[in-house]
Amino acid sequence: MAMRVTSLGDLLRHGFDAVLDVRSPAEFAEDHVPGAINLPVLDDAERATVGTQYKQVSPFAARKLGAAMVFRNIAQHLDGSLAARDGSWHPLVYCWRGGQRSGSFAWALTQIGWRAETLEGGYRTWRRLVTAALYDQPLPHRLVQLGGYTGTAKTALLPLLAQRGVQVIDLEGLARHRGSLLGGRHEDQPSQKLFETGLAQAVAQCDPARPVLVEAESSKIGALNLPPSLWTAMKAAPWIEIAAPLAARAQYLNAAYDDILSDAARLKAMLAPLRYHRGHALVDQWCALIDAGKRLELCAALAAEHYDPAYESSKRAVTPTLLARVETASLEGAALEDLADRIADRLQAMEI
Repeated sequence: MAMRVTSLGDLLRHGFDAVLDVRSPAEFAEDHVPGAINLPVLDDAERATVGTQYKQVSPFAARKLGAAMVFRNIAQHLDGSLAARDGSWHPLVYCWRGGQRSGSFAWALTQIGWRAETLEGGYRTWRRLVTAALYDQPLPHRLVQLGGYTGTAKTALLPLLAQRGVQVIDLEGLARHRGSLLGGRHEDQPSQKLFETGLAQAVAQCDPARPVLVEAESSKIGALNLPPSLWTAMKAAPWIEIAAPLAARAQYLNAAYDDILSDAARLKAMLAPLRYHRGHALVDQWCALIDAGKRLELCAALAAEHYDPAYESSKRAVTPTLLARVETASLEGAALEDLADRIADRLQAMEI
């Protein structure tokens, strides 16, 4: 039996006990349905071998070889990760297009007695729904951007605002990047498709009748592009802007970017491209602060001499409508909580 879905919500609220992605590990790593478990019926090497057999020998030979591999792998899953499942288990199984791989696995599961179903169209159905939501259709949500100079604790405010009932989409969290020249993390960014899956899931879970807060970003976060529907909505969205003194921002940046500031060689390498934009003399001054271990002074200098001018330039290009400018003398402890309260109050007033 195949499950037919026509919306993201259909698949996100599927009602099955588990969703099994039986594609190869590489396919799964690039993107997958949220919450899916990877139980490949062919690993990456086996899939390549079957493909070679198909091209160089015959489709029949490839199917015979593939069937032997598929059922050996299914047997391993039955003896391994599926061994403890009881008879009432109800899984949804999918592969690339809802064809032989998922059909074989689902057939084996039903022969045992489990109520396994396949996803009509497989992964491609999910991808079409994501593309429709983020590329082809306008977002039905009212976005508000949280703006402010670098170091105004916008990222730290997002979970505090979520705790206060504000609808938040953490774009940098989904992109695994802090959204600036020094924003890279030790973990790799997701693929573009996996980023869009996380984004589509976050959007689908938001109520279109209430405002949705996102951090002000450029059209790229690290190596990832914001999809057109989101970017169009962000450009039209009003802003709430945070204002804080440079000293408070430097304190915040010193803590938030500790991993990068603690690695002088890596930091200098990341700053090197700015020689072409800010000049050798200015970058040399920053490197001297790095060598002297003056992290707070470096954070203040980078904010005032690089990030602030870039922010002003970007803001002029967008010319956003400003809903409110929220000022704070500190970005720590109770002051940050108070800032979150004031922003949440402003957003909740929009719901009336």
